[in-house]
Amino acid sequence: MKLSLNTQIAIGAILGVIFGLYLHSLGPQDPAFSLWISISETVGGIFVDLLKMILIPLVFTSISVGIANLRAHQEMDRVWKITLIYFLASPTLAVILGLTVMNLFTPGADLKIAMFQDTMSTFQASNVSAGHFIKTFLSGLFMNPFKAMAQGDVFATLIFAVFLGIALIKLNERAKTLKEILVQGFDVIMLIVNWIMRLAPIGIMALLTKLIATQETTFLVSLSKFVAVVVGSTLFHGIVTLPGFLYLLTDVTPLTFFKGMREALVTAFATSSSSATLPVSMKCVTENLKVDKDIVGFVLPLGATANMDGTALYEAAAALFVANLAGIHLTIVQQVVVCLMAIIASIGAPGIPSAGMVTMIMVLQSVGLPIEAIAILLPIDRPLDAIRTAVNVEGDGICSLIVQKYTSKNR
Repeated sequence: MKLSLNTQIAIGAILGVIFGLYLHSLGPQDPAFSLWISISETVGGIFVDLLKMILIPLVFTSISVGIANLRAHQEMDRVWKITLIYFLASPTLAVILGLTVMNLFTPGADLKIAMFQDTMSTFQASNVSAGHFIKTFLSGLFMNPFKAMAQGDVFATLIFAVFLGIALIKLNERAKTLKEILVQGFDVIMLIVNWIMRLAPIGIMALLTKLIATQETTFLVSLSKFVAVVVGSTLFHGIVTLPGFLYLLTDVTPLTFFKGMREALVTAFATSSSSATLPVSMKCVTENLKVDKDIVGFVLPLGATANMDGTALYEAAAALFVANLAGIHLTIVQQVVVCLMAIIASIGAPGIPSAGMVTMIMVLQSVGLPIEAIAILLPIDRPLDAIRTAVNVEGDGICSLIVQKYTSKNR
């Protein structure tokens, strides 16, 4: 029986930890230590470089296509506008919650992870005042898109992709061919991402081997604290924030909603995929919650890729966790950048298991954090992914109820 990718990653992570502990016991004076650290560094570096390679084309195609899909159709005009407002407001609340709890509990603080020290020193050397940071940040938003892509400038590439997506909406049928090319390009990029992720078990094993062998294992305590903080804040958003939002705007009680969405939420938790859960979600919202099928047909498919509260919360929290591990202090302005990038990255993340780990690179890069941190995050991603996917699907169902309440489709 072929093992799933998540299982393979878990096995790779366990082997990496075991082998890392073995090398750690040998000590730097042993010739085998230097040899295997060099091999691990090379293999892990190749895996990280492959992820960097695919980042720019993934961001460009996913964001431009995602925005282009917001095209309004006559009677759906008010529907998509309310949907868009919700898709911006809801993950913003989630990210603010994630940043707040991370600043309160600070998991990973006061630790020094050896593999992040080069990044830390570079980051601190370029640390500037808030005013200068804002000026530099704003001046770098708009530049030649080809230059931005060649230099690996994620944010400038993203800004151009946003403009392109809006232009595709305005031109409508006249830009149909270009949109089809971008959609096909996105499909190709996702295929390459799948190829790269097949190497994830080996890459993660190599990165964790180096991490464990060269670093004291006290960070594992902070890792468990981080998991607890993320799970707690995600559940709070799903059980308190979103249902409260729903009740205030529609008078639908949380009990009624959860009863109607039960099958979809269980499926989302089991599959960790908003896209795979979509047929079940549409059935629950249409039949159990009595939302108009036209609204459901628009909101839920779009929400499966563009409305991911759990993913946005996790990516913002993970960025602060990595900063803590690297000994980097993020200013308020830099945390705002993390907030914005987490929201945008969650919009661009495909509705498939662990897709947020790919866009996580974009969030880390936005404030100069080490991409190698995915070695720590990937092994714990699967259980966290199950919880945040359930919250993502919950948010889509709530959005459909709110849209129906405030449009002519309300019956």
